[in-house]
Amino acid sequence: MLQKTKGIVLNQIKYTDSGIVVRIYTRQFGRLSFMVKGMRKRKTGKHNILFQPLFILDLEIYYKASREMQTIKEFSVAYTPYEIYSDIRKSCVAIFLGEILTSVLNEESPNEELYDYVEESISHFDNCKKDFANFHLAFLAGLSSYLGFEPGQRNNNGETFFDMKNGCFVTLPPVHGHYSNPGITDIIAELFAASYDTVNNIPLTGAQRNMVLEDLLRYYHIHLPGLNRIKSLGILKEVFS
Repeated sequence: MLQKTKGIVLNQIKYTDSGIVVRIYTRQFGRLSFMVKGMRKRKTGKHNILFQPLFILDLEIYYKASREMQTIKEFSVAYTPYEIYSDIRKSCVAIFLGEILTSVLNEESPNEELYDYVEESISHFDNCKKDFANFHLAFLAGLSSYLGFEPGQRNNNGETFFDMKNGCFVTLPPVHGHYSNPGITDIIAELFAASYDTVNNIPLTGAQRNMVLEDLLRYYHIHLPGLNRIKSLGILKEVFS
């Protein structure tokens, strides 16, 4: 059935000498995979840039729920993240977020609120002119609420440990061993209370930023056991160290 929807490009992989498989998170149907032919040819290869992570497309597709691979009839750009792809640091974040979303949305059914969160986040990030070093941390914190495991708020400063398994802040280190140390817990508590407009008011060294990122990913792995290893993590940590 021919359908129209918006979609956020997550990633692409080479399929044949001239074709690619593109994973796109659509507003109406959730995450879908598409075979796109001819994208690696000289004449049509210029359109390949449109299938880079975080490009937002208007799509007209032949959709069938039982089909593993869907087909695109027509596509056009709904939003081009110019600033993201003109800044190497932002480009690294885009690849990282594409990897995260590809993994966490693997079994995700359509969720328009989640789609809108991701789309609005892309626009905000693209328009950040400076002070975006904490953006990926804020994105992961916000995303957790849509995936169902946002932690409860910290009630007082005596709750010095972030219990990753139970998603809460506690006064003593949990016996299960999955927790953040007090210094990182303070930062994580601030992070979950912050917005995109205020998150860069949290002063972090490169080492602190990377430790927070590692703990957030540990938190994700606990609640999403199928989360893939993030290949771009090392580069991202180096860029913001």
